[in-house]
Amino acid sequence: MSRIENALKDLGLQLPTPPTPIANFLPFRRHGELVFLAGQICEWNGALPYEGKLGREFDLAAGKAAAQLCALNLLACLKLACEGDLDRVKCCIRVGGFVNCEGDFGAVPMVINGASDLFVTLMGEDGRHARTAVGVASLPRRAAVEVEAIFEIA
Repeated sequence: MSRIENALKDLGLQLPTPPTPIANFLPFRRHGELVFLAGQICEWNGALPYEGKLGREFDLAAGKAAAQLCALNLLACLKLACEGDLDRVKCCIRVGGFVNCEGDFGAVPMVINGASDLFVTLMGEDGRHARTAVGVASLPRRAAVEVEAIFEIA
C-alpha cells in the first residue's frame, strides 16, 4: 500500500472504484511526467450523494465534503495513471474546481478547499498547488461539485 493510501486509511478514507467517463474523454492523459486528470464529480462508486446546488440544497460543509469526494475520485484515476503505484506521485501541480451554485453563493473557493485540504493533508508541501475555483450554473448529472487536477509523477 502506498504512502497516500496509508494516509487515507489513517483518516478513515479509502479510494473508490475509478469512475467510468460518461462522454467521449479519457479519465487521464499522461504527457511526460505530468498526468492531466479529467474532471471528477462528487460521486461514490456510481452513486451521487451531492446532487443539486450550493446555497440551495447544500451548505458550505456539504460542499467541502463533496469536493473531498471529487479528490478521492481523482486519486483513484491517478492510481490508474501510475499503474497502481501512488508512490510514484511527486506533487500536485494544479487544481481546478467547479461549484454548482446559486448566483449569490460567495464561498466557492472554500468549497474547493475540501479537495485542496485533502491533497495537502496526504502529501504535505507536495500537495500544495495552483488553483482556480469557479461557480457555475450546472454540472454533469446535476453534481454539486467537480474537480480536475494535474499531478507530476515519476
